[in-house]
Amino acid sequence: MRLARPLLFKLDPERAHELALKSLSATSAALVPAAGWLKVRDVRLEQELMGLRFPNPVGLGAGYDKYAVAVPGWARLGFGFCEVGTVTAWPQDGNPKPRLFRLPEDEALINRMGFNNDGAQRTAARLGRMRDGGGVDIPVGVNIGKSKVADLERAASDYAESFRLLRPHADFVVVNVSSPNTPGLRRLQDRDRLAGILKALIDADRAMAPERPIPMLVKLAPDLGDDLVDDAVDLALELGLAGMVVANTTTDRAGLRAPAELAGQGGGLSGAPIRARATALVRRVAKRAEGRLVIVGVGGIMDADDAWEKITAGAALIEVWTALVYRGPLVAHDIAAGLLDRLRAEGARSIAEVVGSATDG
Repeated sequence: MRLARPLLFKLDPERAHELALKSLSATSAALVPAAGWLKVRDVRLEQELMGLRFPNPVGLGAGYDKYAVAVPGWARLGFGFCEVGTVTAWPQDGNPKPRLFRLPEDEALINRMGFNNDGAQRTAARLGRMRDGGGVDIPVGVNIGKSKVADLERAASDYAESFRLLRPHADFVVVNVSSPNTPGLRRLQDRDRLAGILKALIDADRAMAPERPIPMLVKLAPDLGDDLVDDAVDLALELGLAGMVVANTTTDRAGLRAPAELAGQGGGLSGAPIRARATALVRRVAKRAEGRLVIVGVGGIMDADDAWEKITAGAALIEVWTALVYRGPLVAHDIAAGLLDRLRAEGARSIAEVVGSATDG
């Protein structure tokens, strides 16, 4: 599988991404009997979080499977959960191409995709068919964002429309107010605006299933100031949210080795260059939350050591995206297996035991 990388890197990045997704989607059913060896299933990696069972802590980050076309395949590749989307209430094409760029010197990507997706209604139908067809044996999160056609004043109702359609097919929902690629979206991280959106979703959730609330998380940007981060954590606790996804892509370009024509592209930067900032943000959120939120650590995770760093900083779960491009389709298996090795080396009995251990005391 790693031999395919040189061939894929000869293609336009978005075209290569589409081919990888189509291949996984088409072969998901065929992989069921053949790819059991890719699943790293060990009781030491299992966790019960948000009322869900995660067979291992390695998840697929939002933005890779935007159209939710390959959900059964992620479990076959060794992922312990997946997050699809971002999905908006209305279908949208996203920003003009080219909008995805590789920075191999930095093991990074820049994207300005712009929430291209099929819309909540079609995505919900697709997820429903996959659920009915079986083969989805890991938690599936759905990431929702603001439709480009909805102005900021109508953001709450726009998010709520997506939520009502997608909730029946999701195990948890992530509220994305932190992408840099939808004009004005990050302004929704302001406490008052964010509170309005979350309260609308909580109200919708109670109306749909008053006795079975769905776990809800908020995704933060790594570029937020400390005061805004603290405000977001306090709000999540006040409203009884399940957790936070930390963090989205960054607009910062400091320290990149890639040529200026690539490094200067507009959009969000992901991959190895944001690892340290994302880990610091995980640590801050964990300290503020004091164990009352499930933290999903994202940003620059390329191998098991990077995953271990996020977990010991306070993330109970981690997600990868850019690593799939640079480390290949076995990356979830390799990270999960590496975490098992690290547990043995550290004499730890479970992954849950080491969550936040680097900040204890």
